[in-house]
Amino acid sequence: MEKEQEKENNIDNSTNSLDTKNEVNHTEVKSEKDEKKEVTPEEKIKELEEKLTRTFAEMENQRRRFEKEKDDAFEYGGFLFAKEALNLIDNIERSKQVLENDENLKNTEALKKTLEHLEIINKDLISTFAKNNIKPIECLNKKLDPNFHQAMIEIENDQKDPGTIIQEIQKGFTIKDRLLRPSLVGVSKKTTNKEEKNQENKENLSNK
Repeated sequence: MEKEQEKENNIDNSTNSLDTKNEVNHTEVKSEKDEKKEVTPEEKIKELEEKLTRTFAEMENQRRRFEKEKDDAFEYGGFLFAKEALNLIDNIERSKQVLENDENLKNTEALKKTLEHLEIINKDLISTFAKNNIKPIECLNKKLDPNFHQAMIEIENDQKDPGTIIQEIQKGFTIKDRLLRPSLVGVSKKTTNKEEKNQENKENLSNK
């Protein structure tokens, strides 16, 4: 009898356990259904509209980036070539300086004609560059601008305000609105008197 009673109790417990599980599962299913019911058609339409808006915005941004890259490639594609081509102007300037400093050629007709030819070539190059939006930077007697000029030396000069460009060492160029290379320049600084120089030398010696 005890064994039979035990079996009956186990069956009842098992049945109760199954009933409890079924109730939980039924509750979960019911909860999911309720959640689904909470989303109205209007809300679904609004959600889809937001997704479409984000997608179109991303597509527009990608299109703009592509257009900008395409325009940059077209406008500045010859940037490196142009930068290398400036060496021609530099070499002409160096050649002129070498010839002008040659004692054997000074004041000769040959030197005069050669310099005239080099100047013509130089002007032709500048003109060709200008047609392709490559233009020299005008710097003399202007204030130093780090965006376009690079100061190489300071030169004592009381007639100009400090920081004024009074010497062009190497000509700078721009291509459209971009810097191709900066102008290498010498800028003015105030003349230091002997007392200031002596004091500066003493400070330098003491620091050593």
